[in-house]
Amino acid sequence: MNFKRDLGIGIFDSGFGGLTVMRQVMDLLPNENIYYLGDTARLPYGNKSPDTILRYSIENAIFLLDKNIKALVVACNTATAYSLDRLQQIFNIPIIGVIEPGAEEAAKISTNGNIAVLGTRGTIDSQVYHQALLKLIPNVNYHGQICPLLVHLVEENMVDHPITNMALNEYLQFLKHSTIDTIVLGCTHFPLLQNAIQQIAGDKIQLVNSANACANKLKSVLEENKLLTLRTILGTQKYFISDDIKKFSHLGKAFLGLPIKNIEHFGNHF
Repeated sequence: MNFKRDLGIGIFDSGFGGLTVMRQVMDLLPNENIYYLGDTARLPYGNKSPDTILRYSIENAIFLLDKNIKALVVACNTATAYSLDRLQQIFNIPIIGVIEPGAEEAAKISTNGNIAVLGTRGTIDSQVYHQALLKLIPNVNYHGQICPLLVHLVEENMVDHPITNMALNEYLQFLKHSTIDTIVLGCTHFPLLQNAIQQIAGDKIQLVNSANACANKLKSVLEENKLLTLRTILGTQKYFISDDIKKFSHLGKAFLGLPIKNIEHFGNHF
């Protein structure tokens, strides 16, 4: 019997955005136990140096591995960009990020190879989406759009605020004179803005929610490694937060779409 099947799945993010990935994982794999680490004391990762992001990511991974997990999801685009390869070298469990699945989905649905990615400065500057898309579409016409205000606006619960709409209109100006047919939401906060982005972009442009793509990739990796749980009862969720638990519980509900319980503070562990 493969006892590893009954181990949990670890997911980490700099804060709240990874909850959009977690929700998709919960929906797709409802019988799996999940441990979520939100490094809210050190967010955002998007404006940190690559070395700092790598160090934070290794610390997060070690913390979750201590929970005896069978697979790890790096549910942060910036952390995926700067740490995924190194994490996969260091740790001997399946580790997936959000970039490759998002790029694969974009390449699959784009009809003309003209693809844009919206993300933080760290993610766009890393060029990882561009490199991932080039492997799939060698002649891809790529546009990376840095959207520095959006994470803060989402975390201030201003999704429907006029300021957010103004920011989106500014960031999406490039669409007016382009033939882009696919946009990747290259930050796990951005699914909360999906409707607003779609409204500005128009119906002819398809949006890729990397949270959905990541959950599907996780399922296929678990299947390949014979790690899917055989339990028929619903899985449990445990949250580890490095800063304000009350704020995480309140704001996190918007990202997860469900009340958040079973939260523990872990600030003294690093």
